[in-house]
Amino acid sequence: MYLNLTAYQLLQTELNWMYLSIDVNGMRDCKLKMANLLSESQRIQYTIKTKTEDIPDARTYLLTLKEIRVKRGLTDELDVETMMMDALEKVEKELKKPLLRSDKKGMALLTAEFDKINKKLGIRKEELPKYEEALELKIAKVQLEELKKDALEAMETQKKREEFQDEKMADVKSLDLRNFI
Repeated sequence: MYLNLTAYQLLQTELNWMYLSIDVNGMRDCKLKMANLLSESQRIQYTIKTKTEDIPDARTYLLTLKEIRVKRGLTDELDVETMMMDALEKVEKELKKPLLRSDKKGMALLTAEFDKINKKLGIRKEELPKYEEALELKIAKVQLEELKKDALEAMETQKKREEFQDEKMADVKSLDLRNFI
């Protein structure tokens, strides 16, 4: 995970967000047209964007990112969050006040600290798509295992039913579509 304070730079993906803009009485209301076509990283990014857009200070922003990570079940194996909070404390100590996200000078200092941490961890901005792909693969494997477990459980339940006792269980290899082509 690349350390930066904007949601788009956090996951650093090029997304094809589809927004439906509605202009009602001079107010612009943008809604995401999801249709369940977003990848897991895109959903995380959308969650980050919506949950953090009104947060004025950097500390609350980072704590919200941690909360989102925990809710999504993502682990912080490199203990990046602690390093980010330490960098924030260092910048706030230097500024002698809480860091607001609108403070360009303070955010530049924090970004510089994050860049140092990234360099120390060996994380390069160019490799972010690779990390995202690994995350998607990990999530897909977990979902596949859950699906397999559910299917086996359903098959076992059917097998135990009285009306199916005299029927033979289908051989999985015989159900392969390529055998019928």
